[in-house]
Amino acid sequence: MPHNHHETFDGLGIAPAVLEYLDEIKFITPTPIQRTSIPIAVEGKDVIGIAQTGTGKTLAFSIPMIQRLAQNEKDHGLILVPTRELAIQVNETIEPLAALFKMKSVVLIGGDSMPKQITQLKKHPRIFVATPGRLIDHMRQRNMTLKDVRVLILDEADRMLDMGFMPQIQSILKEVPTTRQTMLFSATMPQSIMRLASSHMKLPIQTEIAPSGSTADNVTQELFIVRNEYKAVLLEKLLHQYTGSVLVFCRTIYGCQRTAGFIAKKHHRVAEIHSELTLAQRKESIEGFKSGKHRILIATDIAARGIDVTGIELVVNFDLPDDAENYVHRIGRTGRAGHDGHAISFAMPDQRNEVTTIEGLIKGNIPISKHPEVPNAEFPKPRVVFSSSRRRR
Repeated sequence: MPHNHHETFDGLGIAPAVLEYLDEIKFITPTPIQRTSIPIAVEGKDVIGIAQTGTGKTLAFSIPMIQRLAQNEKDHGLILVPTRELAIQVNETIEPLAALFKMKSVVLIGGDSMPKQITQLKKHPRIFVATPGRLIDHMRQRNMTLKDVRVLILDEADRMLDMGFMPQIQSILKEVPTTRQTMLFSATMPQSIMRLASSHMKLPIQTEIAPSGSTADNVTQELFIVRNEYKAVLLEKLLHQYTGSVLVFCRTIYGCQRTAGFIAKKHHRVAEIHSELTLAQRKESIEGFKSGKHRILIATDIAARGIDVTGIELVVNFDLPDDAENYVHRIGRTGRAGHDGHAISFAMPDQRNEVTTIEGLIKGNIPISKHPEVPNAEFPKPRVVFSSSRRRR
C-alpha cells in the first residue's frame, strides 16, 4: 500500500540520495520537527525550532544543510553546540549523510587534541561541529576561517546560554557572513534567545514542536517523597523492579560518585558521567551504557546533555534539578524515538515548592507513590492562617 505523504519523508524537498539513505537506515516516518522544518529549511529560509533533545532535530537541520552545501563546493556549514558529548553525537548523524555528497565534517571540541584537529582542518572539511570555546581558539590561531559559512546552526541554544557562552556566540556571529541561512534549536525560548534570533536572523519562521516546557507525551511520571537518608535504599529497591536501562540524575559530582559507589556495592552494573571525568572516561561511560555493559548510568545535568540513547527504560531524579526546566530535559531522555518511558523523582519533605514549580512548568500534577519497604515521608501540611479580615460580627 502506498504510504500517505505525511507519514513518509516524500514531498519535503529532500534529495533522492538522502531519501535512499533514510530508507537504508529504516527511517520511514519523519518526526514532527522534521516534517515542519525540513521543507522550510530546504528553501534556505531561517528557522527557529522549539524542540526537546530526542525529537529528531539533528536530521531536521543536517539534511537541509548538506543539500545546500552540495550546490556550491566553496560553502561551509557550522553547527554550534554546548557540550563535547553533543558535538560527537551530532557528528555521528552527519558523517554518513555528508559522505553521500563526498563531504567531510570535523569535530572541534575542548578536551581533545589540538594538533589532531589542525590536521583534520587541513583536509578542508565542509562542516564544522564545534563548541564555542574551541572554535574561537582555532579562529585566533588562524587554523580556519568562517568567511565561507553559508549555513549556521545553533543547537540547544538555551543550554549554551545557561553555560555562559553568549559572549563567545556573539563574537562568532561577527565572523560569519550575513548572507547565510541560520537555524536555531532550543527546548525553551527565553527572552535572551529571542533577542539573539531577532538581531541575527532574517524573519525566521518558527516551528514549535511541543510548546516550550512541555514534556514528551509517552513518558509516565511519578514522585516519591522520601527523607534524604532513605534515597539510596529506595533507588536500590527500584533497580530490582525495573529490568531495563536506568539513567539516574544527581545534582552534584559528589552525589554521583557516592550514589554510584552504593549501587556498585549492591552488584549492579553502573557507570557515572560528570565533569570530573576525562573525555575518554565519559565516552566509555556512554558507550558502555549504549551497549548494555552498564545497565545504570548516574549523571549530572551538564554531562547528561550528550546522552542520546534510545530505549532508556527509566529516568530517576535522585535529586530534583536546580532549575525546573532541567526536569523537562532530564525526563525527555526516556521515551525517545517513539518508545514509551517512565520517570521517577525523589523529593524530600522540604521540597514542596520545587515540585510545585515543576508541575507549573509541565502544566500537570505528578502522581505521588509510596514504596512498601521504604519509610514514607510527606510534605508538611500547609499551616492554616486565618486572615484578620474575617472579624467576628
